[in-house]
Amino acid sequence: MRRNFKVSYREDAALLQNNWQKSWLGILILMLLICPLILDRYQLSIANEICIAIVGALGLNLLIGFTGQLSLAHGAFVAIGAYTSGLLTGKLGLPFLIALPMSGLVAALLGLIIGIPSLRLRGLYLALGTLAFGFVIDYILHHWDLTQGDLGMAVKHISFAGLKIKTQVHYFYFFATFAFLAVLVTKNMTRSKIGRNFIAIRDRDIAAEAMGISITRYKIMAFILSAFYAGVAGCLTAHFNRWIVPGSFDVSLTISAIAMIIVGGLGTVLGSVLGAILITGIPHLIVYFVDILKDSYPALSGFIVDFKLGIFGLVIIATLLIEPRGLVGIYQRVKLYWKTWPFRY
Repeated sequence: MRRNFKVSYREDAALLQNNWQKSWLGILILMLLICPLILDRYQLSIANEICIAIVGALGLNLLIGFTGQLSLAHGAFVAIGAYTSGLLTGKLGLPFLIALPMSGLVAALLGLIIGIPSLRLRGLYLALGTLAFGFVIDYILHHWDLTQGDLGMAVKHISFAGLKIKTQVHYFYFFATFAFLAVLVTKNMTRSKIGRNFIAIRDRDIAAEAMGISITRYKIMAFILSAFYAGVAGCLTAHFNRWIVPGSFDVSLTISAIAMIIVGGLGTVLGSVLGAILITGIPHLIVYFVDILKDSYPALSGFIVDFKLGIFGLVIIATLLIEPRGLVGIYQRVKLYWKTWPFRY
């Protein structure tokens, strides 16, 4: 009976509740270890971009998906993390292991600043307020002498403990480990008191306050955590690309991050991962098919290039039409189908 039913709260709260989940976790870790052996340099660079996107998407999902606070300042927080790390390691010569948490903390501090007005704003008004904050950060990055404006700023390699990360293989192992830990921490956070309070505020904030949940505390906490994740993602992006310009962190980056959590699945950790994989991979898939068709069907390849953004949007719309809960909803439907087969219900 213990094999089919949980008989204690500890079993119900376990992160991995059965041997099947533990087996899949082992397979995932094994796949991550052997990926550099089967992927080429270009494919590894895409995988590295996905790992960084996962970290940023997790933070945004905590704010929008779990707490219900709409923000359009994600790109600004990523930029803050990127430029903070670039200045700390380049101008001050601080080691990467200090610049990494400092990037998240500086972004979190600014997240606190815009989190306070969120107590009086909600919905589209909150979205416009965070969008205005993004424009302010963009103006500062373009006109502040330290950031060098449109000229951009060089960023050093990641180095710690005498090891300098230069190759795509090294980047992959570092970013994949970091993304794995971020997923693990976020999953545990959403299952804790903090995560349950976030969900209560999202579903019905008045009822949550009536039950004794501090709306002020947890809304501000959601902004701080989201900004911290975005700042860390910005730090990783800066050291991976080795060159940053303000145009890389405009509103389109925020829209891409929002698309990740919506297509993947709002309010789910798995949705952040699946959405980051899909949204980051689509532009590279389009380029791949264009390269294949450009010799045999030049007109068709030209059409794909001209309507690349349209194709990108159609994929997102198709995903949401098939399952409004995103890729996680599709996964749950497939899982339920095989679990109840051959019965329909």
